[in-house]
Amino acid sequence: MGSSRGESPLGKLKRMVLGGARNPHDPQLFHKLSLIAFFAWVGLGADGLSSSCYGPEEAFLSLQGHVYLSIFVALASAVTIFIISSSYSQIVELFPTGGGGYLVASKLLSPSLGMISGCALMIDYVLTISLSIASGSDALFSFLPPHLYSFKLVFAISGVLVLTLLNLRGIKESVIPLVPIFILFLLTHAFAIVYAIATHVPEVGTVIDATAADVQTTSAEIGIIGMLLLILRAYSMGAGTFTGIEAVSNGIPILREPKVQTAKKTMRLMAVSLAFMVIGLMIGYLLYNVGHQQGKTLNAIFLEKMTYNWGTVGYAFVLITLLSEAILLFVAAQTGFLDGPRVLSNMALDRWFPSRFAILSDRFVTQNGIMLMGAAAFVLMIASQGSVKLMVVLYSINVFITFLLSQLGMVRHWWAEKATSPGWEKKIIINGIGLILTAFILVTVAYLKFEEGGWITIFITGSLVCFALIIRRHYDHAQLRLERLDGLIRDNLLKDADFSNPKCLPQQKEECTPEFDPKAKTAVILVNGFNGLGLHTILNVLKLGDIRNFFFVEVGLIDAGNFKGLEEFEKLKSHINDELGHYVTFMQKQGFYAEGRSDIGIDGVDETCALVNKIIEAHPDAEVYGGQLVLPKETFFSKLPYNQTTFAVQRRLEEQQVPFRILPIQLG
Repeated sequence: MGSSRGESPLGKLKRMVLGGARNPHDPQLFHKLSLIAFFAWVGLGADGLSSSCYGPEEAFLSLQGHVYLSIFVALASAVTIFIISSSYSQIVELFPTGGGGYLVASKLLSPSLGMISGCALMIDYVLTISLSIASGSDALFSFLPPHLYSFKLVFAISGVLVLTLLNLRGIKESVIPLVPIFILFLLTHAFAIVYAIATHVPEVGTVIDATAADVQTTSAEIGIIGMLLLILRAYSMGAGTFTGIEAVSNGIPILREPKVQTAKKTMRLMAVSLAFMVIGLMIGYLLYNVGHQQGKTLNAIFLEKMTYNWGTVGYAFVLITLLSEAILLFVAAQTGFLDGPRVLSNMALDRWFPSRFAILSDRFVTQNGIMLMGAAAFVLMIASQGSVKLMVVLYSINVFITFLLSQLGMVRHWWAEKATSPGWEKKIIINGIGLILTAFILVTVAYLKFEEGGWITIFITGSLVCFALIIRRHYDHAQLRLERLDGLIRDNLLKDADFSNPKCLPQQKEECTPEFDPKAKTAVILVNGFNGLGLHTILNVLKLGDIRNFFFVEVGLIDAGNFKGLEEFEKLKSHINDELGHYVTFMQKQGFYAEGRSDIGIDGVDETCALVNKIIEAHPDAEVYGGQLVLPKETFFSKLPYNQTTFAVQRRLEEQQVPFRILPIQLG
């Protein structure tokens, strides 16, 4: 895909930092970029596993000293993990191309509810990045001397920047370096949990008796209803445990074929590992009588009590285990960078956000989306001063908006398909239970956390929803004008335009294929599909002089919508060639020489200029034309949804001394 010869210093720096461009025509491209289940578990599952660093702790502390009730909370949490995981496995089967909660709500409920789900997910992924990095920074700096604590915020901001850079390089490059850290976390925590339980096997009877006594005491103090409400409150306060489960359904496009099987395998790995961590850690807290201590997490207290007589080995084990927690929290931020831009690109393809967020970089990542997520996390980190407490409050609500809408959509789907879908009863039960659980958690958390800052995330999400509505309204109005233009041009083109050609008699036009006329002018016209815009541009070009030779240039952009496999690539190529074929056939029938040139790529400006330059080399006197829509009232927000590619091509070609003329087309 091009050479570095003649590359600008800025281009060389970009290539050195982000890596060289990838070739979209490489048949092994998707295999090189896709992830097997294990790597997907690392890249997408770290968010869920890292929540075991704070989710179980929140639930355990919410029991207000009735610690033996934590067994019920742990079991309920594990059941919820498997229910949500099973329901998302059904979503993966129903939507094998990905999309997650956004696509489910859009297709099964309504586009507007899907947009709300998508907006909530994007805010959630920004918070995933900020909260994970801030939590990891807190854990890491707890090992360092107190006088270095003032650098924590700088360190956290640097973490955001580094992860943004890694993701701009590409998917695998950002996942593979994290594998050793992920494995270290699993091994250390699995050992701690197994050791804690194994060494307390003789005390199982005592634990059962103590649990029964705690149930009796609690029910006597606050009643059975009060005890159930206490358990449910603790269960809800540990809601952060369930975040990250939806990541696989959003990340299907980056998975190795067969994608559905890979996704389901990844989902099982996530569910089993997370349930094991939640139950194991809460039992560990219980067995070692862990309680709140200022400046320490419950995991740290649990590990210290477990290894208090191990000497130096114990200190080293605690240090390594807690360090792996801190680093895994950085790994968890990766989920926000993997899935946040993907949700944004899907919404951009549906015109809820500017289409530029669906465009891929030459490293085949949604560069604009990654930069937006990184910038938003950067701002949030500064605004909150890296406060984990505040971000946990903000984080608690949004993901369950998406969970709720996804479960509701699936329940509605199975009910509508009950006559044609075998085994629908089992499926609707799974999604129905998921709907009840997620609705309960959402309402409870929103009520308990609203005054503590929950209103902030609701306000931010609401603002994003309003922005999406404005963008969609603008696109809809522009589409209506374009359709009107298409109709006017197609209905009146032959009547209003003079396409007479002495070389072809009217009765011969069906068979006549004109030859290139070296004495006549040559026009190179940039098009984007066979539509009113392209036809209007042709009319304007014909008014400029005796132009008999036409070259039509069209570039198919590889975006998040068609970057799903070789089959989609071939469809894109075929579509582009068909569109150009319409122009060529149309102009030939009018007696003009016409030829089409096409390519596909990720940078419309680069690919277009390359095609134009090849034509100019063969026909130096050719002039380049491009139609540009002109809105009735142009403002910053009216221009935001568009890529302004024509102007960018004009600047690039004029730098190369190639004449380029923009022909404005008023959208009245």
